[in-house]
Amino acid sequence: MSDFWVFGYGSLMWRPGFAYVEAVPAHLEGERRAFCIQSHVYRGTPEKPGLVLGLDRGGSCRGIAFHVAEDDRDAVLAYLRERELVTNAYIEVERSVRLERPSRDYVRVVTYVVDRRHPQYAGDLAREAVLAQVRDSVGQAGSNRDYVLATAAHLAGLGIEDPELAWLAEQLNAGTAAGEPAA
Repeated sequence: MSDFWVFGYGSLMWRPGFAYVEAVPAHLEGERRAFCIQSHVYRGTPEKPGLVLGLDRGGSCRGIAFHVAEDDRDAVLAYLRERELVTNAYIEVERSVRLERPSRDYVRVVTYVVDRRHPQYAGDLAREAVLAQVRDSVGQAGSNRDYVLATAAHLAGLGIEDPELAWLAEQLNAGTAAGEPAA
């Protein structure tokens, strides 16, 4: 087996889009999951941007480390670059993550962090501002609301706590239950 791993912390966890040998819960130190990137393509438009997750400085993040077969390395990297670097709001980096299995070993992963100098970088938004922006934004991949709910459900299913994401999903679900249209 190869030593090629990919770390997913948002939609890559529930829709990786590539073949892998194993998927292992993992912990990354030094960066945190945050709604810090304005989406102009997948979950919004330039006129009505959505918000998607990025890894931003500080804290830590639990996600999934995907172990990819050596024969698939080049194809997976090409796929990820096409998917993640569509507007260059992310920077492809290597990081070390701790696998959450009995051996608790560390592996090097490829992952994508936010480029804080990019015009789509939204910075630290109050959660009410995030809610207002994701509530009815829609892009090529669907509604921003569906992205949030799918990510929150996947994290919950993995036992990964993310209070901000859970609050956001709760608010979006409450709005729909109260009669707001689902975007």
